[in-house]
Amino acid sequence: MSYGNDGGTWRSEAWRNDGGVPPHAFDPSMQPELFRGVLTRRVFAFLIDLFVLSVPVILAVIFIAVFGLVTLGLGWALFWLVSPASIVWAIVYYGASIGGQHSATPGMRMMDLELRTWYGARGYFVLGAVHAVLFWVTISFLSPLVLLVALLNGRRRLLHDVILGTVIINSSVRTQVTPAARATY
Repeated sequence: MSYGNDGGTWRSEAWRNDGGVPPHAFDPSMQPELFRGVLTRRVFAFLIDLFVLSVPVILAVIFIAVFGLVTLGLGWALFWLVSPASIVWAIVYYGASIGGQHSATPGMRMMDLELRTWYGARGYFVLGAVHAVLFWVTISFLSPLVLLVALLNGRRRLLHDVILGTVIINSSVRTQVTPAARATY
């Protein structure tokens, strides 16, 4: 919010006739190519991210199992750390990747997807972490409803996207820019 001095009266950008709320940045009726194939790509991106998340967890379990053999069973007491460490790893993974430069997880980048807020801003760490937590909570309790919500809206948003005000777009369409003409000498 910016304030400016206008001859002794203060004004704010929040006091506008439209209520101070910017319009949606991505309109499915004006830009349908941004949402074409997003749901299918999200499924494959989820599977890729699930694989990336599970590899370090599996390696940790193998390490603890071997460590338990070497220490004659004492090392197996570390198995209790696997579940909380997996949760922390997933939250950091999603937070760091969605809050990163590409605003997408590695799976989303492979599928040319990008997370944006409803007004067009890139994702940030807390948004990525909360996005992951809310996804797992909604999918655990309301699995059919989550999928139904995505099929009934033009932006193809899942329930946790609607709650958080995010949208997943096809980044390959958005980043296609015609190259500038080159002068040949």
